[in-house]
Amino acid sequence: MPFAFSGSIDAPASLSLPLAAVAGVALDRLLGETPRWHPLVGFGRLAEAIERAGNRGRDGASRRARGVCAWALAVAPWTALAGWARCRGGGLAGGLIDVFLLYFALGGRSLAEHAGRVAADLRAGDLAAAREHVGWIVSRDTAELDEAGVAGACVESTLENGNDAVFGVLFWFALFGGAGAMLFRLSNTLDAMWGYKTERFLRFGWAAARIDDLLNYVPARLTALSYAALGQTRAALSCWRRQGRLWESPNAGPVMSAGAGSLGLLLGGPAVYHGRAEARPALGEGRAACGEDIARALSLVRRGVALWLAVFLAVGALRA
Repeated sequence: MPFAFSGSIDAPASLSLPLAAVAGVALDRLLGETPRWHPLVGFGRLAEAIERAGNRGRDGASRRARGVCAWALAVAPWTALAGWARCRGGGLAGGLIDVFLLYFALGGRSLAEHAGRVAADLRAGDLAAAREHVGWIVSRDTAELDEAGVAGACVESTLENGNDAVFGVLFWFALFGGAGAMLFRLSNTLDAMWGYKTERFLRFGWAAARIDDLLNYVPARLTALSYAALGQTRAALSCWRRQGRLWESPNAGPVMSAGAGSLGLLLGGPAVYHGRAEARPALGEGRAACGEDIARALSLVRRGVALWLAVFLAVGALRA
């Protein structure tokens, strides 16, 4: 049941999970990712080993089946362990487990640091460094991007990853506590690793991509609604309605079109991936992005988090 768990952390049960959400977000804001021994780094290495062992054969159906099994092997044990630890702990211990699971699943500060580095490069006039650093957070080729191209790529990534690394995690945390946050973030990580439409991953990564689409469907639309509510609302909703369904990803389209419209920016358009130009649809409306818009996109994400936490606490208080 949303916003509740058995026991108490010196608060009514209905407020326990919202308070844990506030604490987890605060830890992410204050500490960011741990410099060593971060659980997601270890999970990434495990996923690479599972993929090397399981991604074999030429038959499409067999590789899809292997992909399903690989996803379950990578995600299910850790999600089950998180749920078991939460239930086993109960009370204060269980509440602390929820807080730290959410902290490890969130990537808000990491997103701000990566995007902020690109913005600082552009302010300093160092286009070469900006191209390099934006290449760390986008999958397109960045070597030939001009300043507007770098800024636009960074804003797009900030808006999309606001959903993947923050809002989607919070949504599943609100439903199932730390285990829900773990399920979403691990699934999203596998999509980022296996969800490519290449010969290697087209069939093996099919399950990872489809499961991530399913888990992201509702959070993405709530994220888009949040972006719209906190900026140019009418433009954001119009762009979402007209452009969201045109994007290849069923969830990134609504998020980025609403975010671009909210900021009054024109994003999307042609981009080069792995040496091949792709004609992507336009997102949003208005002017092209510049370096200062990266901070505006980060502010939109931060204000969205504050809105979500306020809603969590209000719902918990009403139920209490």
